[in-house]
Order: sequence, then C-alpha cells, then structure tokens
Amino acid sequence: MRNIHVDEVDDIDRPVLAIGTDYPPGFVLARHRHRRAQFLYGVTGVMRVVAEDGAWTVPPQRAVLIPAGVDHQVTMEGVSTRSLYLEPAAVPWFPEHCRVVEVSPLLRALVSAAVDVDPRHERHGRDAALMELVLHELRGLVPLPLDLPLPRHEGLRALCEEFLEAPDVHDPLARWARALHVGERTVNRLFRAEVGMGFAQWRRRACVLRSLPPLARGERVTRVAADLGYDSPAAFSAAFSRMMGTSPRGYRAAASGAG
Repeated sequence: MRNIHVDEVDDIDRPVLAIGTDYPPGFVLARHRHRRAQFLYGVTGVMRVVAEDGAWTVPPQRAVLIPAGVDHQVTMEGVSTRSLYLEPAAVPWFPEHCRVVEVSPLLRALVSAAVDVDPRHERHGRDAALMELVLHELRGLVPLPLDLPLPRHEGLRALCEEFLEAPDVHDPLARWARALHVGERTVNRLFRAEVGMGFAQWRRRACVLRSLPPLARGERVTRVAADLGYDSPAAFSAAFSRMMGTSPRGYRAAASGAG
C-alpha cells in the first residue's frame, strides 16, 4: 500500500500493515497518535520525531519505534517512508518510549516487499510468512543514541524548544538562569532531574543532532559547524565523532548514498 492513511485500513484483522509514503521537503505531520505501534522507517531524508518526553532524530536508512497511543509530531526533510503498523498484541516486547534503531539489510528488504502485500492477504502462504518474518526481525533491532530527552518542567521545556529552533553550542547557562529567574546551579539541577544529564551535555547533544539534516542534504561541514556556533570545524568534528562514532564527512557520505 502506498500513500494512503493508516485509518483507511486500520480495522483489517492482520498483525502487520505496511504503508509507503512520500513527503515533500519540510512537511510536518502534526501531533497525532495511532492505535497500533509503529515502525517508521526513512528510506531517504531525515525525520525528527517529537513526543512529550523527548525528540528523536532519524537519519536515512534508520527507523524509529513509536509505541501505540503516544502523541507525536514528525518533521520530514525529503523523506520517503516505509511504515509498519503493528497490533500491540503481536509485539509485546515493544518499548514504552520512542527509540531510534538500526535497520539491517534483511529487514530493509522485508519492509520494502511488505509494502506491496495486499493488506487482506491470506492468513497462510507466502505473504503471511513474509509478515511473520518481519515480526521476528523487528525483535532484534539495535537502539541508537539519537534521542534528546525533553523536560516536563513548563518553563525549562519552553526554553529547550526555543533552543532547538536555533541551537548554539555556546549558548550561556546564565541566559537560561535569567529567563527562569533562578541561579545557574538550579538550572543544572533541573536538567539532571528532568532529563538525566547536565545542561552542557544536553546542549552538545542537541547541536550534534541538529547537524544531521543539513549534513544529509550535503551541506559543507564548515558551514554546519559555523551555523551551530562552533569555534572551528575541528571542534565540531570532534564532538560529532564522539557521539556518532563517525566523522561528519563520513556521515554525510553515507547519508547521501542511502537512497
């Protein structure tokens, strides 16, 4: 199935529904939820998923697991998706929170084939076996460190969302403290209590994750580093490599060849 809304087929009595969808650049899926759990896989482009407890950046050829009933918004940057909508009873192991995962070459091929399966396929035979194999492969997914936790504290959450619109790796803690009318130590304590990391670590993580879409579009590393406020491309590359396990240029090359 391609370019249809899951609500049109949600009542079909099958554990897995596969839908392929093409989105224009910059398309935003407003906050919504699904009755089924979702495996949202981007063949091309970069996705950004925001839910109540965090944000997840999804590079090409990766996927995000979205639990059933979780409100979420998705921003698409040149994305063609392959989604699996999964009956909760068929995936009792599914995580309680969104999670970005690596997708093996086998699972990529299975998902691509699943999109062309009739949603009302026979309960036995080739198509049923394919969907059963999909479920087996999903259980072995490897999580990736592409999440950015967001606080529930109303004032701090607002500042975090403002920062994500124009991240700057040198944005001073003092500015946040003034905005919240508290001391800098209090802001750090709030970050640790709400998201499990200090302000500086969260800020670095946010900047690296924000760099993924422009790098995937092929923008120069020097330009991306400057836009995020780094003193030099080398400083940005070091921070990126520590978090992502590859250099910005290596990521950009892999992302540009993902399609």
